[in-house]
Amino acid sequence: MAMASSREYLDFILGQLSELGGISHRPMMGEFLLYYRGRLFGGIYDNRLLVKPTQAALDYLRNATLEPPYPGAKEMAVVDDADDREYLAGLIEAICPELPEPSRKRRSHRRK
Repeated sequence: MAMASSREYLDFILGQLSELGGISHRPMMGEFLLYYRGRLFGGIYDNRLLVKPTQAALDYLRNATLEPPYPGAKEMAVVDDADDREYLAGLIEAICPELPEPSRKRRSHRRK
């Protein structure tokens, strides 16, 4: 069974991406979903950074390993070089134009 990701690894990745601005995260079942300017680009699963396998991600990562983040999930690209801040920032900036716009939450306008 997979382990949950640590807050320390999340903080490390957030620190690596801090120069981008617009990075946010959301905890989910012991793991963390990662967003750039509202677009979901990947997550931290078992203390590994995985990103959506867009064409830009596959081109950028070249020999990317594709693995599901959890059993039954679609495969994602494993980012092996999270230590290089510039490389990581470039990867995220390359991926995001290929991702869908963030969905707008509809507010209920019912009167009470």
